[in-house]
Amino acid sequence: MRLTLAFLLILLTAGCDRPPAEAPDASEQVLAKGGKLDRSHAGKPAPDTEFLDPDGEKTTIADYAGKPLLLNLWATWCAPCVAEMPTLDALAAREPNLRVLAVSQDVEGQEVKVAGFFEERKLSRLEPYRDPQLGLMTALGAAVLPTTILYDGRGREVWRMTGAADWTGAEAAKLLAEASK
Repeated sequence: MRLTLAFLLILLTAGCDRPPAEAPDASEQVLAKGGKLDRSHAGKPAPDTEFLDPDGEKTTIADYAGKPLLLNLWATWCAPCVAEMPTLDALAAREPNLRVLAVSQDVEGQEVKVAGFFEERKLSRLEPYRDPQLGLMTALGAAVLPTTILYDGRGREVWRMTGAADWTGAEAAKLLAEASK
């Protein structure tokens, strides 16, 4: 188990600040900060993988069904993740009909690191969700941080973004509106 986590951590560190190596196809777009849009998983149901809510209780994506959900997988050590967090916080404040979950993929000392990160940066709308076993990354096949996935109100994937994005711009607003279609 430790060897698997160590290998996954090496992979995450290697890809954190770069887009995936594969060539983009026609369904991908680039947002202002270099994120790449991927629609190849559209329609797939969210995995039932458990992660921890801000109180340390187990939860799943299905627990938030009923309205669109933007799931952001990130880590405190990932520079592009850190850079996009203020835009996610602003989005969460601005969009009452969209639930924004930022789920930390930090491995060690996660509870202290993540809580301190949110406090230090005065993130007022986002809450510190945690995935200490990296179960969401595994279940979603996410190899790059940050990875952000939009789910519709029925828990079906609309699209995913790999790499950082500016979630405050007009292009992001158009993409997020797709969850309501």
